[in-house]
Formats: sequence, structure tokens, C-alpha cells
Amino acid sequence: MTQMNLLDWTPPAGCSLIPFPLARRVGKVRDVATKLLTKSTDRHVESYRNQVSDALINHLDRLGVPEHDQDEALGAFWTAVEIEVARLTYRGQRPGGAA
Repeated sequence: MTQMNLLDWTPPAGCSLIPFPLARRVGKVRDVATKLLTKSTDRHVESYRNQVSDALINHLDRLGVPEHDQDEALGAFWTAVEIEVARLTYRGQRPGGAA
């Protein structure tokens, strides 16, 4: 009996990879949101955003995620980051002031 090399295995037809959703990676979302808040100019924000997007797309590419799914996952990730930025920005502020 010959032993099959693990790298020679290919998934059966019809199988698809389901990666953990980027938007649910709470640590990554919080880290990116926190770093975005430290950027002093729109140019710095855009540059950092592009770096993060490129890294996430490269990661999904290596996993074999189809391009249309990558776009959807990236959009959901940035929505989660925007929500976290808003949460961090308004944390501790209550409507009505110090009444």
C-alpha cells in the first residue's frame, strides 16, 4: 500500500472552503479601529486602510476564496470597523450631558 502525500490531496468536486468571517474577527476589528483613530490625516487613514485591505485580500486569496466572496467579506469587515470606531469615539458619552 502506498502512502498518499498530504499535499497531493484535492477536495472532491462541489466542496467549498468557508473561512471564518472577517467581520467576526473581533480582535482584528478592534485593532484596526484603534489604529485608525490614531491617524492624523485623511491621507494616513487611506494609506492604512489600503494596507489592511491588501493584506486581507491576499489572505483570502491564499485560502482560495472566490473574488466575489472576497469583496463581500471585505465590505463586511470595514462595516464592522466603522461601527467599532463609532463605539470607541462615543464611549462614555451619554445624551443629556451631566444632568
